[in-house]
Amino acid sequence: MFYVYMLKSKSVKPITYVGYTNNLQKRINLHNSGKGAKFTRGRKWTLIYKEKYKSKKEAISREYYIKKNRSFRKKIKDNNK
Repeated sequence: MFYVYMLKSKSVKPITYVGYTNNLQKRINLHNSGKGAKFTRGRKWTLIYKEKYKSKKEAISREYYIKKNRSFRKKIKDNNK
């Protein structure tokens, strides 16, 4: 199984990050320990959204859609204040 997920930074002005993985907990731990994606280093993150997919191809496609759809990201972020 693959997951598409959205993280929100624990900061005064929160930002979001969207990614995909086959091991969600391990990936979040990597982001929070500074060993995840370069963009996420130096911040602490909270999981605010996830979706589950059977194939990597589906997950990558959905990740791309969410990354490009700013209004969808804002809606999720605002629902998780």
